[in-house]
Amino acid sequence: MNPLPVIQIVLPVFLVIALGYFYGRRHPTDIDTANRLNMDVFTPALIFSALSAQGFQIADYSTLALAGILVVLGSGLVVLPFVRLLKVHWKTFVPPMMFTNSGNMGIPILLLAFGEAALPAAIVLFLVENTLHFSVGIYMLNHKLSLWQLLRIPIIAASIAGIAVSLSGLVVPQVLAVPIEMVGQIAIPLMLFTLGVRMVDADFSDWRLGLWGAFLAPASGLVMAALITPFLDLTQQQVAYLFVFAALPPAVLNYMVAEKYGQEPKRVASIVFMGNLFAIVSLSLVLGWLL
Repeated sequence: MNPLPVIQIVLPVFLVIALGYFYGRRHPTDIDTANRLNMDVFTPALIFSALSAQGFQIADYSTLALAGILVVLGSGLVVLPFVRLLKVHWKTFVPPMMFTNSGNMGIPILLLAFGEAALPAAIVLFLVENTLHFSVGIYMLNHKLSLWQLLRIPIIAASIAGIAVSLSGLVVPQVLAVPIEMVGQIAIPLMLFTLGVRMVDADFSDWRLGLWGAFLAPASGLVMAALITPFLDLTQQQVAYLFVFAALPPAVLNYMVAEKYGQEPKRVASIVFMGNLFAIVSLSLVLGWLL
């Protein structure tokens, strides 16, 4: 296999992350505001723009969405037996294995690997992972999450609005669609850059647990993808999207959630950041196999 196409897909993503990392080392930067803007404005705009675009049919992605749900939830069951082996609390280890970097890394990787045609599928898989993270993931650590709190999350609200426009057949006027699309285009590069800045403060004190997580996060997802695809009516292209989604590393949001709820945030940080470092290897292997 010629490794050049794989390098051309993976390297740009990690170069932007590296740029954020080296900038953050040279200029200590508070990225909380940038992250909040991305979660509250730029990413919702990207999601709404993709879902409300002419030609997008949500029904075409219903089976892929189901597959994404099964991969996320099933990967948690796959890794559960390792909790006792690793002598770690399940609330510390299982969520990072389930909830992966479908935004920061998943969307750009799918776009670079499969072109603009992959954007709706990438958005759908991102929505699946993100919705599950903000519902099941939060509930795993805090049993007081309400439906109203979930609906108030800008990404969820934008998803509902975009799907409603798609199902209704309405066309968003150009005077609104263009600025929404422009704002949405900020999201992906900013996700990658801030991921790099965030890695400046990475805690590798529990690196052995981090290495286990770096291996098990993609492995558990790929096991689930391999188990379910024979039983689902997915196109060959959607199967490829699903396997990339399944191989993604833990989301940085896992660390922020663990910090908020006091669930061993330093151990979660080691899992998250070791997983993202290892992703250049795991994603290259998966893309090399798919391509």
